[in-house]
Amino acid sequence: MRLDVSYDGTDFCGWAKQPGQRTVQGLVEDALAKQPPGRSVPRSVVVAGRTDSGVHASGQVVHVDVVPHEDGGSRVPVDAQGIPDLGRMVHRWNRILPADVRVLGARVVPQAFDARFSALRRHYRYQVSDAPWGVDPLRRRDTLAWNRPLDVDALNAASRELLGLNDFAAYCKPREGATTVRELQRFEWERLDDHLIAVHVSADAFCHSMVRSLVGTLLMVGDGRRPRPWPGQVLESETRTTAVAPAHGLTLTAVDYPPDEELEARAAQTRAVRTRP
Repeated sequence: MRLDVSYDGTDFCGWAKQPGQRTVQGLVEDALAKQPPGRSVPRSVVVAGRTDSGVHASGQVVHVDVVPHEDGGSRVPVDAQGIPDLGRMVHRWNRILPADVRVLGARVVPQAFDARFSALRRHYRYQVSDAPWGVDPLRRRDTLAWNRPLDVDALNAASRELLGLNDFAAYCKPREGATTVRELQRFEWERLDDHLIAVHVSADAFCHSMVRSLVGTLLMVGDGRRPRPWPGQVLESETRTTAVAPAHGLTLTAVDYPPDEELEARAAQTRAVRTRP
């Protein structure tokens, strides 16, 4: 089954389960397990993209296997026509879950569907306020206060230099044995009103802290403290940048997948370790 999930990351220690910590994965798996006898019996969920402590999601995707009956069926409730009645299950899960995490929907997907490896791209939004008085109190949990005016044209000009297939080692927290080659497909800044700016970032995948590092580095261009070529120079240096934007401004908004018949091939392609051309 595929589940679409939304959460306010403020009071979570990230997505991934950790002993003694409040995590999104821990609460979701707990809700899935609390089904009446004869309903689904899920195993551990697989997520499209792990989010760090404080990061939000409006379009997170997970998949979960269900244990089959001995007769070959699955323990998913069905209606009188034999169609899976996942609406009842979603309703029950949301009654169990706390208010800061919701299951938006669930549906049966092909066996080849993998929330992580089948994904074509992930989409993130980061929000910044450059108002001299800070952030609107109603947006303080998902918007960064930046105490300097930002030049959106300069931000977009510098961001375009980072698009494409590159080794983003300078913008990633290193993990042993993991590649840092990614295809950055969109990096665009948009002023929504006099003070609120949204940053749209899309890639086939992201390495650890990549979006926050990109945003943190570009903000210093936007406020005039660094020249426009600087982010590209950081990329070429492959030296880890320390300009990492705070987590609370970041939201995972969507994950794209190919048609069902292409899921298996996409997963195989994603699992292949890439190198910089």
